[in-house]
Amino acid sequence: MKIYNIFLFLILLSIASCEENTTNMTNTSPLEVNDPALYKIISREAVIDTLAEGFTWSEGPVWVEEEQMLLWTDVPNNIVWSWKEGQGKKKYIEPSGYTGKEKREGANGLIINQRGQLVLCQHGNRSVATMNTSLATPQSIFTILADNYKGKKLNSPNDIVQDKVGTYWFTDPPYGLPKKMEDPAKELDFQGVYRFGHLPNKKELELMTDELTYPNGLAFNPDESVLYVAVSDPKRAIWMKYNLDAQNNFVGEGTVFFDATKWVATKKGLPDGLKVRADGIIFATGPGGVLVFTPEGKHLGTINTGQATANCALNKAGTMLYMTADNYVMQIPLLPLEN
Repeated sequence: MKIYNIFLFLILLSIASCEENTTNMTNTSPLEVNDPALYKIISREAVIDTLAEGFTWSEGPVWVEEEQMLLWTDVPNNIVWSWKEGQGKKKYIEPSGYTGKEKREGANGLIINQRGQLVLCQHGNRSVATMNTSLATPQSIFTILADNYKGKKLNSPNDIVQDKVGTYWFTDPPYGLPKKMEDPAKELDFQGVYRFGHLPNKKELELMTDELTYPNGLAFNPDESVLYVAVSDPKRAIWMKYNLDAQNNFVGEGTVFFDATKWVATKKGLPDGLKVRADGIIFATGPGGVLVFTPEGKHLGTINTGQATANCALNKAGTMLYMTADNYVMQIPLLPLEN
């Protein structure tokens, strides 16, 4: 009888251990290292900390320095969430990106613009919009910045950046349309990368490229001489690199910065959101988690989140990386930038 009890106890202990390992993401090192230079960016001892969970698909994180707050979207549930140290997660905006009566996807990518406004890529409304309120008292009231190109409705704006002179750049894949590429409401026969506001009082969209199958995340290098664009195409899972002149116009054709197609079949995720730190290091969500690149395109290693990872954000100092990964929101500390 005692042997049976001990055997039963060991079985229960094993089950509990397995259950714990499925939810606790800080037990082992998350780093997959290709080059020891990765340890100049992330400590060997660094672990992932889960800040919040329970979302359908978390996306679009942005760090709000003045509030010491993280915002992110739960796209299918049409909600923007917030997190603060000691307060946990709270609903921030609902609805976030679709204001109609049907159930549609909400906001995806978020940024804080140069005026301190929250800017949202709204899947359901098929628009880019600002929230008409201070961050301290959010309300679901939006001003539309862009919702069509030459009179045709956008597909579903996905991710957005703003350059130093105030120009917005965004991607427009079909992911927010119920039937994606085959949706009967799709009015454009391409997926674009756009910009607008690059000239005084000019609000019309300028199509920068229509040659990418599924343009997704985008980011500038520190001096804005390069624009990186992720392409979430399982048949050609790549990041593109576009050189820019002093007026932020494309110089020549874009080139492939990195090709991760070979990993699509064996690792979770596709090229999606990305951020560039002040030293030029690129953190790009893709197959396996968050890939870390040098400006020259060398893959130093990957932060393995264990989930399909949608996007990431940096704090102002570049010492914390926030990651949205499936139903989780996570963080991992980074080493201070070298002087």
